Amino acid sequence: QVQLVESGGGLVQPGGSLRLSCTASGSIFSINAMGWYRQAPGRQRELVAAINSGGSTNYEDSVTGRFAISKDNAKNTVYLQMNSLKPEDTAVYYCNVDGNRMKAWGSTWIKGDRFSSWGQGTQVTVSS
Repeated sequence: QVQLVESGGGLVQPGGSLRLSCTASGSIFSINAMGWYRQAPGRQRELVAAINSGGSTNYEDSVTGRFAISKDNAKNTVYLQMNSLKPEDTAVYYCNVDGNRMKAWGSTWIKGDRFSSWGQGTQVTVSS
């Protein structure tokens, strides 16, 4: 089982900044990609930013230039630095990690089946 723990949400004024963190733990052999999604009331969940194992990133158009995704491979942690926040950024933010579990093979471990896990969500509210 792979668990994700998010932190860093809160209330901030327009133009302010927040940094979200998400740490994955459990039986992880490798991570293929990590991403942040958000869901506002009455709207579908949307991808905000993602980063793959090679460090390549992609962003939703409305956050390009304001948000930055990064990761710490040693800690299995992904970050989302959010600057110049706007009221329309208000949403619950979810972390997603896609990877492969560890599988026992004799006295060692090999790549096991794939997983895709979600964090519990953290509320970000941008309001004056």
